[in-house]
Amino acid sequence: MSKRYSAEFKRDAVALVRSPGRNVTAARELGVSAEGLRNWVRQDDTDRSEGPAGALTSAEEEELRRLRRQNREQPYGRHRLAACPRSPDRRQATSRRLARAGHPPLWPLPPPHAAQ
Repeated sequence: MSKRYSAEFKRDAVALVRSPGRNVTAARELGVSAEGLRNWVRQDDTDRSEGPAGALTSAEEEELRRLRRQNREQPYGRHRLAACPRSPDRRQATSRRLARAGHPPLWPLPPPHAAQ
């Protein structure tokens, strides 16, 4: 969907298309493309749970955008997953090496005198 039109304008345009005797040809009167207006109507159907199965509602699309942005902005996410060794000894060595490099630990380190 285009960011150029407000949510209120889109809502009014969809209501106009849904009024009796009107269809997507009303797009010319509104100054938008017919395909864009069709997309707004389709999205409105999905938001009303009348759309195709598996289609994302506007709220779900916004949440997906937010989560993807959050994943992009997390600086240590990928290296943490790649650096997860299996043995406790390797975990301690990895955590200490990362701590020396100035990174936060991957997991809490046990006290030095704790038995394993």
